[in-house]
Amino acid sequence: QVLLVESGGGSVQAGGSLRLSCAASGYSDTWYCMSWFRQVPGKEREGVAAVGLGITYYGDSVKGRFTISQDNAKNTLFLQMNDLKPEDTAVYYCAAVRRVGCGRNWGRPSDYAYWGQGTPVTVSS
Repeated sequence: QVLLVESGGGSVQAGGSLRLSCAASGYSDTWYCMSWFRQVPGKEREGVAAVGLGITYYGDSVKGRFTISQDNAKNTLFLQMNDLKPEDTAVYYCAAVRRVGCGRNWGRPSDYAYWGQGTPVTVSS
């Protein structure tokens, strides 16, 4: 099975930056959609960004501030988060599903077969 391990979360002040990483192992090809989600306790899990076949997707609330990227040689997914706001506070998860690309429905948590354990991000004002 695919194993995903997130790192890079922490506490920052509003306007600051963080870079999250997700190390992936256990798969042998590049036919995956990989995504970042976030969740506040008691709230629905929200799609943040996704990448598949070199095509990137972003949730409306993070466009222009967050950038998703991947290093295929190292099987690592990244989320560069700039100009952080208090409303970005959440636990961030990476997720993967074996399919060709992500497509317009990338933000549905139920579509993803593999999940990391999450890394918390706190943004103070």
